[in-house]
Amino acid sequence: MDSMTSSTHTLVLPRAVVNRILTQAQRQPETETCGLLGARNEEAIHYYPVRNIADDPATRFEMDPRQQIGVMKTLREQNEQLLAIVHSHPHSPPIPSTADMAEYGYPDAYYLIVSLNVKGVLEMRGYRQVDGTMQPVNLLYEHGDEAAG
Repeated sequence: MDSMTSSTHTLVLPRAVVNRILTQAQRQPETETCGLLGARNEEAIHYYPVRNIADDPATRFEMDPRQQIGVMKTLREQNEQLLAIVHSHPHSPPIPSTADMAEYGYPDAYYLIVSLNVKGVLEMRGYRQVDGTMQPVNLLYEHGDEAAG
């Protein structure tokens, strides 16, 4: 399935992968959770949680470097590519913060943010870096039996 349309990007995510991302955020509601999303041919395959080691994990995220390197190695071994960087905002909307934009180190990857700020409903939004700015992308959730890792 082609995940790109004319001028608007659309990222297709299997429901099982989305559930893993949301579950991680719900289990640590006072911490910005984070992880990496692996894909083959731009199709999301696995979500790899990574520990947040930031000094203030309630307001920012910093991936554990050893875990992050380990995930990148696993991606190569599984013939996957980095599709997206994922993190949560416990008390703010799913919009990239100034720090998020300044520390965005993978310009070819999507950026997914989960917000726990909405009572009763988790919200996830996607972004992609375009000409140095974060532009929203459409997220499409699909059902199926994909491996969710």
